[in-house]
Amino acid sequence: MDEGMKRFQERLIELETDAEHLLLARQQLVENDRVRNGTREALTALRKRARTTKTSVPSPFESIMKEIGGPEHRPLVKDVCATCGNHDFNERTWMMFPGTDMFSRIPFHAAHTILETDQARLDFDAKQLQSQMKEKALSISEKGALADKISPGVLKSLLSLSDKPQ
Repeated sequence: MDEGMKRFQERLIELETDAEHLLLARQQLVENDRVRNGTREALTALRKRARTTKTSVPSPFESIMKEIGGPEHRPLVKDVCATCGNHDFNERTWMMFPGTDMFSRIPFHAAHTILETDQARLDFDAKQLQSQMKEKALSISEKGALADKISPGVLKSLLSLSDKPQ
């Protein structure tokens, strides 16, 4: 094989690898979105159960100011959970942990704290996947110099890789 053909083959392999990584990142992003939606729905259900919204729970400062006027001795700082509000922290609720098929009964506050932490992690992962997709798409477009040597049909088939025989 001559040198030009080897270089062409290497570029084609790089392009195919980048296209495959792009498709894998896209599929992982779709799966991540599915899990994020489930977590969001679970958090909404817990907020409904506690009869709160993100903005309905008073801030700790408001709680302090309401309680300062009384002669009773209360702590100056009262932790107010944004999801629980004045809901009973120790009330138990059923929860299935991600990646398992087992339900367990855990305190209400712990359940929504776990879900909020998972939601934050999933949001971060989604942003990372989106940046990976942008990077791969840019890499593929920069390698567009191959477009004059490869027909558009071949490039399109590289971008829509599938393992299914046709």
